[in-house]
Amino acid sequence: MNQRERGFTLIEVMLAVVLLTIGVMALVGSSALVTRMIGKGKESTLAVQVATARFEKLRNIAASTTPPCTAAAFASGNAPAVAGVGVSETWVVGAAPVTGTGRNVTVTVAYRDNRGTVTDTRTTTFLCK
Repeated sequence: MNQRERGFTLIEVMLAVVLLTIGVMALVGSSALVTRMIGKGKESTLAVQVATARFEKLRNIAASTTPPCTAAAFASGNAPAVAGVGVSETWVVGAAPVTGTGRNVTVTVAYRDNRGTVTDTRTTTFLCK
């Protein structure tokens, strides 16, 4: 063989192929993790949207009477999981305060993920003046 010939040896090519394979396998593993995380984020976002919608419904009911927060429908309750959505909700409207003008409202949503049932609770105060 001539000393002036240039190129890669078989060992160098095999080492490059092994390193490339390890890199591709790492990318495949991380893409599966990202896919699972996106799925969890979708479920969590849906639950927050359900809770927010309940707060808005209760806020509209509270504002529909004079004085505010005295409507009969402005009360605690629950809603079973809707087919296709899979999020159940429970809400608790706090008692009218003796002093002050706020009423605490807590909405709890429950949904299933791959590890079981997840519960998320949100609380806000409605001003009733």
